[in-house]
Amino acid sequence: MSVHMRAVWYEGAGGVEVIKLRDVPRPVPGPHEVRVRVHCAGLNRADLLQRRGLYPAPPGWPSQIPGLEFSGVIDAVGAAAMHWRIGDRVMGLVGGGAQAESLVIREDELMPVPPLLSDAEAAAIPEAFLTAWDALKHRARLEPGQRVLVHAAGSGVGTAAVQLAKAMHLTVAGTSRTASKLDRLVALGLDEPINTSNGSFRNHLEEPVHAVIDSLGGPAFADNLAVLHPRGRLVMIGHLQGSRTEADLGLILRQRLEVIGTTMRARSPAERSSLVRGFIEEMLPSFSLPGRPGDPQLVPVVDEVIPMEEIARAHQRMESNDTFGKIVLTW
Repeated sequence: MSVHMRAVWYEGAGGVEVIKLRDVPRPVPGPHEVRVRVHCAGLNRADLLQRRGLYPAPPGWPSQIPGLEFSGVIDAVGAAAMHWRIGDRVMGLVGGGAQAESLVIREDELMPVPPLLSDAEAAAIPEAFLTAWDALKHRARLEPGQRVLVHAAGSGVGTAAVQLAKAMHLTVAGTSRTASKLDRLVALGLDEPINTSNGSFRNHLEEPVHAVIDSLGGPAFADNLAVLHPRGRLVMIGHLQGSRTEADLGLILRQRLEVIGTTMRARSPAERSSLVRGFIEEMLPSFSLPGRPGDPQLVPVVDEVIPMEEIARAHQRMESNDTFGKIVLTW
């Protein structure tokens, strides 16, 4: 195998003109790492922000090669790695560098690709489903029978959160500005579709919720607080509409609300591996063969699979906000 590989490379901060494909050294796995020959990689809002110079990679991750999630096949194993073999199909979440032909990753951060899933479907799982599952289960601490509101429910994380919420026996409301996306979300299990092109979600919710999974940020902050039950949790996973706001702090005190911020990218290897282990045990089987009637079945939602050579178009498509689910890049 060549000592070099192709990778997406940001030549600077700016528009899609800074995106290039270039040859870079192929990484070599350390003792507890494996090397993955990447077949597909998911595209995320974080990649767009990094391209604009607004979201640099954490220390220790490639600063100019984007990409947070991938699927592929193991082609090299570190001397002390014990759990994987060459040829195993795997998928995973990284802090950067997934949009390259190869990457190295600690072996305890990998997940097996569920049977019958394509490489593109597998690459649509790690960021969306791990983010959503962590937000619902660990940050919001939701229990069966409770209510949750998911913003931007037609996004990759949104489509994952709707499905996971139903698997956790929650009642789920979701927002979108597009009626056709809401129709598709109902087919995934959404109980209360809310079209925000008709005004604030606050005026359309049937009753308060125990948690809000929010990717909108500042402009939605006050209304998010207003729709929560006493002791409710606002879990912030992004701020697509802005990071600044004004809020009534008295409401937070009176209602004993919690405002919880979270991100995957900056987590330590120990945090990521713990989250991966729990997800493998509790949720990964639901992507496999059909189970008994009533068992949850999870489906990665892929909007479009785009060749890596057309990555500029992929960025433009994501910026259009017309997508439903994930954009996946393929070599």
